[in-house]
Formats: sequence, structure tokens, C-alpha cells
Amino acid sequence: MLDERWLTNHGPYVAELESTLADMIGVRNVVATCNGTLALELAIRALGLHGEVIVPSFTFVATAHALRWSGIRPVFCDIDPLTHTIDASHAERLITPRTTGILGVHVWGAASDVAGLEAVAGERNLALVFDAAHALACTHQGRSIGGFGNAEVFSFHATKVANAFEGGAIATDDDGLAERLRLLGNFGFSDEDRVVTLGTNAKMTEAAACMGLTSLESLDAFVEHNRRNFLLYDEMLRDVPGVRLMRPREGERSNFHYVVLEVTDVAGLRRDELHKVLRAERVLARRYFYPGCHRLEPYCSDPAGSAPLPVTERVCEQVLCLPTGTSVDPDDVAIVCGLIQEALDHAGEVRARLVDLDGNPRA
Repeated sequence: MLDERWLTNHGPYVAELESTLADMIGVRNVVATCNGTLALELAIRALGLHGEVIVPSFTFVATAHALRWSGIRPVFCDIDPLTHTIDASHAERLITPRTTGILGVHVWGAASDVAGLEAVAGERNLALVFDAAHALACTHQGRSIGGFGNAEVFSFHATKVANAFEGGAIATDDDGLAERLRLLGNFGFSDEDRVVTLGTNAKMTEAAACMGLTSLESLDAFVEHNRRNFLLYDEMLRDVPGVRLMRPREGERSNFHYVVLEVTDVAGLRRDELHKVLRAERVLARRYFYPGCHRLEPYCSDPAGSAPLPVTERVCEQVLCLPTGTSVDPDDVAIVCGLIQEALDHAGEVRARLVDLDGNPRA
């Protein structure tokens, strides 16, 4: 890249990354972008979404922000209690004359209810987009995630199973949509000196594309390492009362990038208490997607509010993501599981140590 002195503006490595991803996912078009959030914004604009779009609250806030930033009101939908993905039947009940689309989110590498959402969107003539940031190298009914709906959006942030330092991509089989995406992501330029539409700068750099290609070369190794970690977590936590590990769907390919624990009421400790214990022991567990987008600004101040989201509320209070990835080895997994087991075995003592005499949680 440095020898060629071509650092950005649709260079050969960006083109190679797009082609590699298109072949891997099984779609005609992939448009690379500088990050996943701008990829969402481009898809929203290219599809002409406006008014209201239905989206789960159980997602990273960028999903909702991409809508609001584009002048659209996110209408928050509840989720399925088993999959943690958008509830298609609830989405249908939220449709109003102002609704122009549904933005589903594939969570933990598992697909949303694609058939249910496609049926709702098709019947109501709505656009259907999927945030697939978690789902690279995963399948739904034997098909690679990336070819469903009008478009699917991927993230190549440094935290993802394959990264481009920072990056994103939009996958679609719609050639016309892909052309609009490329225009919008390059200031609206149709050629060297002709601008035909409003646009922005969403271009991926050559450096990011090189990193993305390098990550994809090692993707199988990353997934296999994650799989071994997951299987060990599953073995060591399977019989621990009050915790449930989210497992990949039978017969589907997963990237195993997220080790997701549900901490229920019978565990002896609440999720937040277990989270404090692990953080105190320097275990970087995370409360995804706590507390839910509908409880964050600017959405919690929306006078219209949101419909009741009882499943989202419960899941937000129970989910804990445990460390994995190539920097986590079997000994690390054993330590984390041992800490969880010990904390739950001595729940009363642990709770007492977490609370001072005034009843306030200690730092």
C-alpha cells in the first residue's frame, strides 16, 4: 500500500475486501465504509427511510442513533426471550401510517426471525434492514447471514471477530441500492467532477482494508479459538444453578464471538452483584446492552415514550458477557468459571461484602 502511495479513495485493497466479503457472504454487492455506524446511516438514506422505523431497544446504541441522526424516530420493539432478537409479532403491532421500515438486529451471531420480519415488511410494504454487526461468518437456515432483507450491515470495529481497525460494510443483492450507497458514501460524486446527489464521506481507507483482509485470512482460526473457549465455558457452567449460557442454534454456523450468561433470580446473586465481583477480580465482563436504548438519551426524554418492553427489561438485568478471544486461553476460562462458582456458592457472604453499613454499594 505504501509503495503504491494509494491510501484512500476506493483503492485496490478496498475493492479486494469488498469482493472477498461478497464471495464469502454470497451476495452480489458489498460496499465498504469507514465504520459500521456510517454504514447504517448510508443504508437508511439509500432506502429513503423517514418518519418512524421499528428497532429493538436491546442493541448497541449506534443502531438507534443512526436512525435519529437521520431525522427518524426509532420505535422500540421488544425481543424474544430465548433468542434476544426482535419480536416480529410485537413489531407488527407497532406499525403506524408513519412507519417506513424495520431495522432488525442479529444478536450474539444468531439471526433475527428473518421469515417473520420479511412477512411483516412485505405485507406492509416496508423496507427491511438488518444490523449484522455480531454475525459475520454465521448462518441462518444454512445461508450465510448478509443476504437477507434489503440490506445487511456489518461492523469491522476492533472488538469484532474480524476487524479493520475500524470499518463497516453493507451487503445487498440489489444492484441499484449498491449504486446509491456508493454515491452517498462519496459526497454524491458520480465521476471525477460531477456531483449528482447529497452525500457524505464514508469511504474506508486502504490501511483499514489491508487490516480487514489480514483478519479474514485468520478468521477460521479466530472462530475455532472462540469455539474451544465456548465449549469449556459450557462444560464448566452447565450445572451451576441460576445461570444459563446462550448456545448457538442447532445446525447453524456461529462465530462464537460472544459468551453470554443469563443470571436468573435463583443464582443467589443478582447479575450486577456478580458483575461487581468479576470486575473486582479484573475480569472484564460486560453488561450487554444495559440498560436498553429506550433508557438512554435522547430516547428516555422522548415525550412519546415507548411501548412496554418487559422482556427487554428482564434481559437487560440478566445478561453478562464473559471474556473470550485469542487472548483468553483455557486457564483463563477456568479461572473465570471458578470465580463465578465460588461467588455463587458464598452468595450471602459476597453480598454482605458488597454493601456497606448504609446499604450503599461499595466502589
